[in-house]
Amino acid sequence: MRERINEMKLLIITQKVDKNDDVLGFMHRWIEEFAKHYEFLTVVCLDEGEYDLPKNVIVFSLGKEQGVSKFRYVLNFYKYIWQERNNYDAVFVHMNQEYVLMGGFIWKMLSKKILFWRNHPMGNFLTNFSVFLSNIVFCASPFAYTARFKKTKVMPVGIDTDKFSPNTDRHVINNKIVYVGRISPIKYIELIIEAIKILNDRGVRCLLEVYGKPVPRVEDTKYFEKLKKMVNEGGLKEQVIFNDPVPNSIVPGLYRDAALSVNVTTTGSMDKTIFEAMACGVPVVTSNQAMLDSFPELVCLENNPIDLAEKIDCITKMNEKGRLELSRKVRGYIQREHSIDLLVGKIDSFVVGKQ
Repeated sequence: MRERINEMKLLIITQKVDKNDDVLGFMHRWIEEFAKHYEFLTVVCLDEGEYDLPKNVIVFSLGKEQGVSKFRYVLNFYKYIWQERNNYDAVFVHMNQEYVLMGGFIWKMLSKKILFWRNHPMGNFLTNFSVFLSNIVFCASPFAYTARFKKTKVMPVGIDTDKFSPNTDRHVINNKIVYVGRISPIKYIELIIEAIKILNDRGVRCLLEVYGKPVPRVEDTKYFEKLKKMVNEGGLKEQVIFNDPVPNSIVPGLYRDAALSVNVTTTGSMDKTIFEAMACGVPVVTSNQAMLDSFPELVCLENNPIDLAEKIDCITKMNEKGRLELSRKVRGYIQREHSIDLLVGKIDSFVVGKQ
């Protein structure tokens, strides 16, 4: 481990600490990187799974994995932020505004700097108030709800480019498309299936492999059933394959032989999977307009399966030279603009007051 940049102590509030989690496994790597910069890290999470963190990190769980009540979550939250008050100088809250709203006044009273990361396209008056309580707000997309505030800084996404990397002898399956992520209406996976159907009707056969599952919520479960029905009725059973989610550590292997990935989540969210795929040298066709300046050839119109199909067709028909050039371009972009060391270094500069 390199010499730490400062002797400050940091409290991190996050949803889950579990290196095997399919959605939030990346946070384990973020914590590892933060640990290189601080004398001590205290991590409070809602849900605790498997982790292997440096000795200067301690993890407290609010108890979701034990099935405790929401009331108990709240009690545990206040217990830990007060009990550990001498073990942190600043607070980094990842995504959930509820923690800023609950702890903000206590942290203000204790003179703890509050850094709040929120990258969702939607917000409300509670979001506004959590921003008011925070000293600095971070987001990764200029289209995120919190990007409108003066105290907000647009940041790198934070990708481990050593873990998410191409094979040196990358063998591409020309028609293979990979989608990794939660199955939810906000992901608009039906548009991807519609695009596959459009291409199929033109005689262009693509293979879409979906890795993910819905959360245990009626709306999301019904949405998954709708997607499976679309596949069956569209005659796409051999072209659209639904797979269970896999640990974050396995995801790079899913991308490495794919021709491309697709992500049509609403502009403003900046799904990490876009950047993880690109770090593996895999182009991502996306409707996220935040990517338009860097990759106009990869950005499709929102809610437009026809345009999405055209982009997919173009990428899958690239020759080897064009494919290699695009692969190098997307990976180089992630290395320059969105690496984890760049992200943590920037956050650290705000913690210690260098910016």
